[in-house]
Amino acid sequence: MTTYLQLPVFKTVTEERRHRKERLAGAFRLFSKFGFDEGVAGHITVRDPEYTDHFWVNPYGKHFSQICVSDLLLINHQGEIVEGDRPVNQAAFAIHSEVHKARPDVVAAAHAHSVYGKTWSALGRLLDPITQDACQFYNDHGLFDDFTGVVYENKEGERIAKALGQHKAVILRNHGLLTVGQSVDSAAWWFITMERSCQSQLLAEAAGTPVFIDEKYAQLTAQQTGVEYEGWLSFQPLWDRIRKEQPDFLE
Repeated sequence: MTTYLQLPVFKTVTEERRHRKERLAGAFRLFSKFGFDEGVAGHITVRDPEYTDHFWVNPYGKHFSQICVSDLLLINHQGEIVEGDRPVNQAAFAIHSEVHKARPDVVAAAHAHSVYGKTWSALGRLLDPITQDACQFYNDHGLFDDFTGVVYENKEGERIAKALGQHKAVILRNHGLLTVGQSVDSAAWWFITMERSCQSQLLAEAAGTPVFIDEKYAQLTAQQTGVEYEGWLSFQPLWDRIRKEQPDFLE
């Protein structure tokens, strides 16, 4: 196995923090390229490696295409801005703080109002195993089957975290998608590929009646492609692309 295919190892917490922040800023730039940047909606967070009850997040009102490492905010679980001089999206705090509290294994979480994700969410259904890629979420995503307006209260965030459970993703009915991972890389990739799986199923159902993959092979495919390492790995070519195209995000 080459170095490129190995998970990173860090000598210091400062080095790891810098790595997480760079990947976070890069993920925002990629989300913008993919069109996941509607207005002020959407947020990706990453847990700080030293202060594990703190997370880094995008500043409210800053377009994803312009976010740099130096723009990121550090927020604690009380909602206080520990580092940064811009406001935070209250919905980002309400949702992500509760997800990070409920899931100590989660390093990063991603949510955006992407077109196909929010369209699929309006059906109030889980994704079906109709493609190899959709099998990444087979028996590994939940459904938050409720909508009561914009999420401003922590109790609503708690309910979303409960619907997520131990899965890698949750569909928020009439709202969109939320994905999590043990790295920014995997959380971002799960969001990207889940959005595309929503698009694929919408197209398939518009064209006819999709054929489901057999349960046995859907589960096998999930074990092959839906694990944390595969999510991290799938993000690496995208990281190389955005770093080459838009190196200013590292500032």
